[in-house]
Amino acid sequence: MADPARARRLAVRIREVVAAALERGVKDPRLGMVTITDARVTPDLMEATVFYTVYGDDEARAASARALESAKGMLRSQVGKATGVKSTPTLTFVHDRLPDDARHLNDLLAVAKARDAQLVTAREGASPAGDADPYRRPRVAEDDEEQDGDLADDDLPDGPGGVGGLEDLAEDEEVPAARADGGRPVGGVGR
Repeated sequence: MADPARARRLAVRIREVVAAALERGVKDPRLGMVTITDARVTPDLMEATVFYTVYGDDEARAASARALESAKGMLRSQVGKATGVKSTPTLTFVHDRLPDDARHLNDLLAVAKARDAQLVTAREGASPAGDADPYRRPRVAEDDEEQDGDLADDDLPDGPGGVGGLEDLAEDEEVPAARADGGRPVGGVGR
């Protein structure tokens, strides 16, 4: 296994060499306007996949694919001379569908944009079928203190412990005296 960085560098070099060889070296009339988009090399550096696009229709793609297959040997020898690797990788040419997929996606986005424009024109004079604001709002009470005899905050005793003043109640109670024999006080809870 080779270093992944080395495989990437070799792939870039193969892409450059194949593109230059197609521009200057291949004289096949079947070869259309071919652009080399990418190259990938296996980790063992024995096989290289070269991705390409062709400007034109399906017939031009098929003719260019045949031309690339017939020029594969010459292109491999050019790659071997230019890279200087111990064993030259075999070349496999694959039509790159990325530009076609991007064009198809742009067409779909254009259709969606046209449909959105139609919806905007249809909504211009329309009114809602129900209420203008269909969401329920909470009732607002006018006076919370006077409803149903509820206690207001001022009616509750305040103390150090907060609402209810439990500490105040404990201080107001009389605590019975302790018994002479050391037992618990009679008539209440002792401290």
